[in-house]
Amino acid sequence: MTASTPTAPAARNATLRRGIRIILTLAAATLALPLVTAAHQIRPTPYGDHLTAHTPPARPDPALRMKGQAVEAYDPASGRRHWTYTREGRRPLALRPAPGHAFALWSDGLVTDTARTHGRTVNWHRAVPGLSGWLAAGGTGRAADVLQSLGPSSGMLAVITPQRIAAYRTMDGDLRWVLPAARGCAFEPRRTARIGGVLLVAQPCGPTAAWTTELVAVDDLGRIVPDRRPLGNALPGGEGGEGRARKVVAGAR
Repeated sequence: MTASTPTAPAARNATLRRGIRIILTLAAATLALPLVTAAHQIRPTPYGDHLTAHTPPARPDPALRMKGQAVEAYDPASGRRHWTYTREGRRPLALRPAPGHAFALWSDGLVTDTARTHGRTVNWHRAVPGLSGWLAAGGTGRAADVLQSLGPSSGMLAVITPQRIAAYRTMDGDLRWVLPAARGCAFEPRRTARIGGVLLVAQPCGPTAAWTTELVAVDDLGRIVPDRRPLGNALPGGEGGEGRARKVVAGAR
C-alpha cells in the first residue's frame, strides 16, 4: 500500500504559506535595519568629544588657544585654524602645550590630551579627584595654574589641586604618583615657581606653621626629599623603567 500524495490545491496552499513566511521575515529584517542604524547614529560620543580637522597636519606643532567653548590649534601667522576640539556642555578653562601634546582642563574637572599635530585623536581623558568640586566652588579663576609640565621634554604632567598633586605620564596618561597636602595645609596652584627641573609649590598651613612646611619641591619622580627612592616613570621595558616602574602615593613628610 502506497502513501497518498497531496492534491494539487493543497500543495499550492503549502507553497503559498511558505512564500508568505519568507516575505514577512525579509520585511521584518528590512524594517529593523533603519532602526539599528538610527540607534547607532544617536549613540552618545564618549566624553562628549567632537574633533574637527580643518587642514592637513601642521608641522611643527601649531599654536593653541581657547575660543568660546573650544580648544583650537591655529597658525599664528595667518590665523588659520588647523583643528577644533569641543565637548558637549563643557568649556575649556586652561591649556598647557607640550611637544606633540595639547593638554586641556575642562569645566567638569576632566583633563584631556589631544594629538597636537593633527587634532584627530584625544589620547586620554583623566578625571582628577576633587578638581570638579573645587572648580564649581569658584576655583575657575585659578585654573590656568592647575596644569604644570614636569621632567625632561615634558614627559610628565602635574595636576595641582588644594588637596593633592597628581602626576600623569604624558605618553599614555598613566597615573605615576600622588602627593597629598599635609594635614591642615592646602596647595595653592597659583603660587608656583621653577628652578631648573624643579617645581616649587606653596602649601600654606596657617599662621603658626614653620615656613619650611609651607613649600614643597617636586619633579617628574615625585617629591624631592633626602634619600628618596627614584620611581620608574618610563614605559614598561623602556630605558629607566625596568624593575622600577610603579605607582606610589608620595606621602607628605
